[in-house]
Amino acid sequence: MMGSILSSHSVKKVVLVQVIALCLALSFGTVTAESLDNHSTIEALIAEAVHNNPELKAFQRRIEAFEQRPSQARSLDDPMVRLGVANLPVDTFSFDQEAMTQKQVQVMQKFPFPGTLDLKGNIAEKDLAVTRTEFDEKKNSLIRQVKTLYNNLLFLDRAIAISGDNRDLLAEVITTAETQYAAGRGGQQEIIKARMELSGIIQKVLMLRQQRETAAALLNTLLNRPVQNDLEIPGELHQTPLAFTLDELKKIAEETRPALNGLQQRIEQSGLAIDLAEREYYPGMEVGLGYGQREDSETAERPDFFSASVTVNIPLWYRTKESRKVAEKRADLRRAEEQYATVRNSIHFRLKELLSQIEMNRQKIELFETGFIPQSTVSLESALSGYRVNKVDFLTLIYNQIALYNFKIEYYRAITDHENSLAELEETAGRRLF
Repeated sequence: MMGSILSSHSVKKVVLVQVIALCLALSFGTVTAESLDNHSTIEALIAEAVHNNPELKAFQRRIEAFEQRPSQARSLDDPMVRLGVANLPVDTFSFDQEAMTQKQVQVMQKFPFPGTLDLKGNIAEKDLAVTRTEFDEKKNSLIRQVKTLYNNLLFLDRAIAISGDNRDLLAEVITTAETQYAAGRGGQQEIIKARMELSGIIQKVLMLRQQRETAAALLNTLLNRPVQNDLEIPGELHQTPLAFTLDELKKIAEETRPALNGLQQRIEQSGLAIDLAEREYYPGMEVGLGYGQREDSETAERPDFFSASVTVNIPLWYRTKESRKVAEKRADLRRAEEQYATVRNSIHFRLKELLSQIEMNRQKIELFETGFIPQSTVSLESALSGYRVNKVDFLTLIYNQIALYNFKIEYYRAITDHENSLAELEETAGRRLF
């Protein structure tokens, strides 16, 4: 009977050794394997998001609305038509009684000072240009979000697979430990610890799956798909090299970042607004043409009347009105220039911060590839050899295996952080870099 139990135990031990050895081989293989090319997948997702995203479409409609404004701003005010009666006697209300009685029609048109309408149209075109930069800024943000969610989903799929391997291995450990305990070898403490580890990994898998569902639903939202749609993400996490210096990125950002371009348009618009305010020192005019129709009397024909008028406004209160408006627009210009400098400095700072994060993640990835993972692999191999000759217990062996898998998860987390920082670096610089 005891021989049968020991034989069963030996078989399970051999099976466990084989399982761990296989996991070790697979784990090492995933570190050194060639990464899949994700370019076509991520580009397809970006194209779909840019085409279908409702918020981005709203920005497009806003551009279409602003495109109608320059023409309106350059147009004259609508002419005015005035109909009236002059000198109508109230005793008879007869149109032919008095010679000065007239039926009048008058057309009036306002004309601003020359150049004013062109300035208004140019100011409206700057509003349109700013709106287009806002669209570009939103599009870059959308691309960054799609890339980040794509990277996070790749990581979560990998972490779920690694945690699943850990869960299956611990289940095998529990079965073996229970066999040992039934055979009078080992203690119940090992079973309890193994079950605690298994419960922790099961909880981790559940958490990772919930995170994946949330990330997939958010990506579906950006793509304007139903949130409950299944979202399979092909590809493999890989590290993208960075070949830009801080000075190069600062120059790119100053040339292409939509937010900075928009503020530059605001500065130019403020300059035009100053010119427009200064034009108000000069008067506009209103031209009127009138026609008065008279009724002939019984004794004489009465010719109709023609009249014309020019009305000019006099900027008499320029000290408290026009000059104050010019001062207001100059203050707006200074404010726009300071806003540009503030945003430019914040972009420079964020570029430096992102480069530091990218370099830190690069070093972490290198440390995992050349340090933690190889060392943990050697440690697991040593524990596996010791377990074969009964020099290492179950828990030591499994803790080494869990340590290796945890390092693998942290390794992929570092790659994900690296790729997400690159995605934000593109958004901060204002254009695609990779």
